[in-house]
Amino acid sequence: MASTADYFKLHFVIFLWGFTAVLGLLISIPAVEMVLFRTFLAAVGLGALIYFSSASFKVPKGDLVKIIGTGFIVGIHWIAFFASAKVSNASVSLVGFATGSLWTAFLDPLFGRKSIKGFEVILGLVVVVGLYVIFSFDFRYPLGLALGIASGFTIALFSIFNARFVKKTHPYTITFFEMIGAFLCTALFLPLYKTTWAIDHELQLIPSASDWFYIAILSLLCTVYAYSASIELLKRLSVFFVQLSMNLEPLYGIVMAVLVFGASEKMQVSFYIGTAIILCAVLSYPLLQNKVSGHRLPDQ
Repeated sequence: MASTADYFKLHFVIFLWGFTAVLGLLISIPAVEMVLFRTFLAAVGLGALIYFSSASFKVPKGDLVKIIGTGFIVGIHWIAFFASAKVSNASVSLVGFATGSLWTAFLDPLFGRKSIKGFEVILGLVVVVGLYVIFSFDFRYPLGLALGIASGFTIALFSIFNARFVKKTHPYTITFFEMIGAFLCTALFLPLYKTTWAIDHELQLIPSASDWFYIAILSLLCTVYAYSASIELLKRLSVFFVQLSMNLEPLYGIVMAVLVFGASEKMQVSFYIGTAIILCAVLSYPLLQNKVSGHRLPDQ
């Protein structure tokens, strides 16, 4: 059963994830190179954490390849997410990411062989309406939005798979092997990236001193802690509720982006109306769940 502390912990994790878009803009190297360093440092940090804690590197037979494969999905998610921020701004990348709840409403029942819950689909569509309100009047960044939506799709898969892994494996161990998978995914992508999208067809693999500082925060606080904590919470909170709550990430992230970057992150009024719609969808979930099931928010 989820406790009040679990909900506070979830929102702290979401707050940290909202800050990743800001960090992505503070780091001078491109998105792909940034993900490469992030995943490497996160894997090293998690390896040390597992070694000095009660956790184990062991995983159930047959799950190792699946967990590393999920790490590849994480790599794709981060590349898309940070690339979205780079070609548009942090606010657009965060709102595109918010479509994850709609993807989850369809994909979680599909993988779990359960019936689709109509009110979850409706809430997911409400999020899309919020996106429409935002961009019907301010559609300056279509590529950034597309990349953000791709990041939302992949994070939905990530959450669904982890909800199954965490039943048998420690969250630190899951995140450790997923970071290895994400690192491998990014490393394998580098040759194609260099010949197509890299600036002047050159990789930027020498971060500045300030880059290392921000990458360390991104890797250790926003990845090692935040991702491990989110996986652990999936033991007691439903995948859809976690994904829906993540729609608050734009709200947290936009506030921080405006404080850090100022005018470049200030959007038109339609942006904030759309964000309010997304917020209403998140807050209405417990009420709808209670009405449908006849009891308090489940911990499934």
